[in-house]
Amino acid sequence: MQKVTLVIAGMHRSGTSLISNWLNKCGLHLGETLMGAAPSNEEGHFEDMEFLKVHEEILTDNKLPHTGLIDEYHIPISIYHKEKLKSVINIKNKLHRQWGWKDPRTCLFLDTYKELLPDAKYLVIVRDYASVVSSLLKREFWDREKKYLARKAFSRFIWENFRRERNLQAFYKSKAGYYLRVWITYNQQLLKLIETSSPETCLVVNYSFLNDNDSRVRNYMKENWGLALKNIGFSEIFKGSLINTPLDIDSFISDKALVAEGAALQTEMESHITQL
Repeated sequence: MQKVTLVIAGMHRSGTSLISNWLNKCGLHLGETLMGAAPSNEEGHFEDMEFLKVHEEILTDNKLPHTGLIDEYHIPISIYHKEKLKSVINIKNKLHRQWGWKDPRTCLFLDTYKELLPDAKYLVIVRDYASVVSSLLKREFWDREKKYLARKAFSRFIWENFRRERNLQAFYKSKAGYYLRVWITYNQQLLKLIETSSPETCLVVNYSFLNDNDSRVRNYMKENWGLALKNIGFSEIFKGSLINTPLDIDSFISDKALVAEGAALQTEMESHITQL
């Protein structure tokens, strides 16, 4: 069996958990301890806790949110943290011939991983900004709404019938632009990875493509990268009921230059989707 390391790279809320779930069931080792399910991700996150913890430490040490939902990417990595990453990688290489990991924060450190894993393969997940920003907005608003829904019946009635919609619209307008900048930051790093890597190194897909073409993606990874994968159908993993309908994100963003930048980057990313 050929030695392969696969980096699953994509922005938060882009389907990386869904695809990681599928690859995990196909037999790819994605970590000794994986981050489990949550209300915002009912099937599980499938994030390798070892990489996740180091990424969070790097962000925290740079006084940045550990979520990685940031619109900057020049993030210094100390020698200490680089050595921790090397150690994690070395142990996994000793334990597994074929392995990979998923954590959206990986997108912020792709230059470092190209240095530490020069022969790695990359599965790059692309999703349009409206869907990603919508999902982030809905998730954060739900986290805020829970405290109102936990109150007594009269307070819940006032919230649901008089205050909710006004608060929701104000919240969307206050945060949509920021989350679009986060999407741009992540996808700029993914685009840089694609443009500086050889074509055979990166497989670029939209998760929705897998609904009808999972065998093409799986066969590409088997034939071109030598991954030993079971023939598990993506339809066994995918649940359409968990996919939210996108909002009209552009209407919530007053900075139309930012919207135009996002739209142009989206077109550029989509042009790099691998033709299978």
